[in-house]
Amino acid sequence: MSYQPIEDYGIIGNMRTTALVGKNGSIDWFCLPRHDSPSIFAAILDDEKGGYFRIYPIENQVACKQFYWPETNVLVTRFLADCCVGEIVDFMPVGLSAKEKGYHWLVRQVRGIRSRMKFRLECYPAFNYARDRHETVITDNGALFQSSDLALEFITDIPLHRDGRGVYAEFTLEAGQSTVFVLRQWTTSEDQGSSCHRQEAQQLFESTVEFWRRWLSQCIYKGKWREMVERSALVLKLLTYEPTGAIIAAPTCGLPEQLGGERNWDYRYTWIRDAAFTLYGLLRIGFSEEAAQFMHWIEARCHELEADGALQTMYGIDGRHTLQEDMLTHLDGYKGSRPVRIGNGAHKQLQLDIYGELMDSVYLFNKYGSPISYDLWTHLRRLLTWVCDHWQSPDEGIWEIRDQRRHHVYSKLMCWVALDRGLRLAEKRSFPADRERWLDERDRIYEEINLKGWNAERQAFVQHYDGHALDASNLVMPLVFFMSPNDPRMLSTIDSINRLPEKGGLVSNSLVYRYNLKSNTDGLRGEEGSFNLCTFWLVEALTRAGRRDGQRLNQARLMFEEMLSYANHLGLYAEETGASGEALGNFPQAFTHLALISAAWNLDKALSRS
Repeated sequence: MSYQPIEDYGIIGNMRTTALVGKNGSIDWFCLPRHDSPSIFAAILDDEKGGYFRIYPIENQVACKQFYWPETNVLVTRFLADCCVGEIVDFMPVGLSAKEKGYHWLVRQVRGIRSRMKFRLECYPAFNYARDRHETVITDNGALFQSSDLALEFITDIPLHRDGRGVYAEFTLEAGQSTVFVLRQWTTSEDQGSSCHRQEAQQLFESTVEFWRRWLSQCIYKGKWREMVERSALVLKLLTYEPTGAIIAAPTCGLPEQLGGERNWDYRYTWIRDAAFTLYGLLRIGFSEEAAQFMHWIEARCHELEADGALQTMYGIDGRHTLQEDMLTHLDGYKGSRPVRIGNGAHKQLQLDIYGELMDSVYLFNKYGSPISYDLWTHLRRLLTWVCDHWQSPDEGIWEIRDQRRHHVYSKLMCWVALDRGLRLAEKRSFPADRERWLDERDRIYEEINLKGWNAERQAFVQHYDGHALDASNLVMPLVFFMSPNDPRMLSTIDSINRLPEKGGLVSNSLVYRYNLKSNTDGLRGEEGSFNLCTFWLVEALTRAGRRDGQRLNQARLMFEEMLSYANHLGLYAEETGASGEALGNFPQAFTHLALISAAWNLDKALSRS
């Protein structure tokens, strides 16, 4: 089986784990029982060894279409041939208790739509990132796959055949007929032999559709591009880990930022950096419960500060601190992109910006959600003391460079945000605070950024002190109220970034690169695509500048519309977009969808005023 383009996948899930389903009917990525568990299907990382679960028609010249059942995360893959039509409906039941049938199941309904269609099924698990062997046992109700650490039950009434990798079958459906396949974790011998009748599967389908529609009805966004905003919200909900409220950066690991390159990371963890953007995005469109759950996760991390008062850059979805980075050398990687990494060594890096994002998220939640507690404030106060003591240190920065530390402008900016939001919170809530010191350090940072972060020759804020390279992260300055969106320095920075790379800028075909690798080193070989998050940041920076300049507002709208065209057929975005419009990097990415929500909200608001 050949590799599918990254953009050819849809995603299903149950707020504990997810699966990627290709337009060809193959589940090529699935971890069980959690987002960060070892994979069972990983053909997206090795099409020979990775394992997959594919259902496809045995017909000539079949067209494949994919769409979501309206307002849900139920995915439909439709196969259309001259002679016949059939479809697969993939979903994971949600909203069930542990004792209810369907809890933590992956359900695949196969339906005949027109005439008679013949299908082939291949279920070839490869446990523990294809490192563990398993035994396949045919049962009365399907099959059982048993490895040393995990067992998977495959439920069906279709006769199965066993081979060296798993099971396969061929079956035919007439129009109006259907059959069901279920995967679930098997735990005890008493539990073996479950069944799932068509009527039960239909009931699970209907209850799952109802859950998602009821959840989405909370969305208060009614502006332009509503469907894209709602799809982004649905994606973010899938990337939630319900037991703790954490939201993962992406459900995959190892998908490359450059085909054949080494820029391949594991994003199945929760970054402190995402906090402010997550809370802002969720609160803006009405999902206060999800924002509160994520805030609880953040608060728990604030109770686990390091001995010196510092935070980690990222944590496991259960709050664990150790995320050891290893390489899966036995896997070929997506289209030969090696190495495949699990774990993430960046959790040990110094990234000063996370303190600004954390404090901004707390400030936003206190303002738009619920008032924070005094106990949390005592931890935040200690954290702000740490910022005062360390903001002058060089760090690895937002882009997690694997090179020497630098004085990144964005890191200093977010240290300013940390102290600014701390002062605002203390004033708003009359909390005890070291106001004099915080105010003094905040103002020192502001002046230093304008002195050392501004490059007079380029007439722009640059990536790091004494540097010459541009960095798209500086587009955030007006978004966090560091600088007026119409300040001459900000407008000049926007204009410098919004030029072709050949002319010193970072924008090509309305797509924004985070920095120029030809004039800047980050400790890694190779190149990368444009950064989708940064494109939405530029849209928002132009939107805010456009409040006094209609031309910039028009430019923001056109760029936003163009960016929407780079989403896949389901409205999903990876981390990056390649030169030919292909998806690159882990998929789908939460940060991108959060930035889309924020850009849409602000752009719609600005257009309504104009």
